[in-house]
Amino acid sequence: MFRAYFVVAVLFLLAAACFAQQSEPSSTASCNLDDGRQIYIRYNPVSSKNDKLANGKPWTPGGAAMTLFTEVQLSFGGSTIPVGAYTVYPIPAKDKWTLAVNRNVTVGAAYDEKQDIVRAPMETDQVSQAADSLEVAFAHVGDKCTLRIYFGKSASFAPFTAR
Repeated sequence: MFRAYFVVAVLFLLAAACFAQQSEPSSTASCNLDDGRQIYIRYNPVSSKNDKLANGKPWTPGGAAMTLFTEVQLSFGGSTIPVGAYTVYPIPAKDKWTLAVNRNVTVGAAYDEKQDIVRAPMETDQVSQAADSLEVAFAHVGDKCTLRIYFGKSASFAPFTAR
């Protein structure tokens, strides 16, 4: 029981440190599991008019990586993501996006592929109505929290399963 409280305390300290160092306004999307544990992601809301995507390059909305915090061990793309804080890099492509979950949570650090825990394809589709700004949300069903990223005419989805 002490270990669980310790892990949660460390998560909140990491989150506070990351949030304090971000100078840009940020938004949060969360997924509340049935047992009360939570998964959430912090990101900079950007306009599709001002923030351009480069196909095949890790995207940092507004110049900062998205940050994933999880209070539960996750499965994504055949890999296990332990409880903790991680950076998340969507990698856009014309027909299919990829999502990289990375160990390095140092604010302002350059992306280092060697720090990836997992890099997996996202289900990607084109929508008829373009999103004017980045929209990030989770859809929760059972033990799954599906990350949804909408930007411009792209809609990409990444299913995380709680273990």
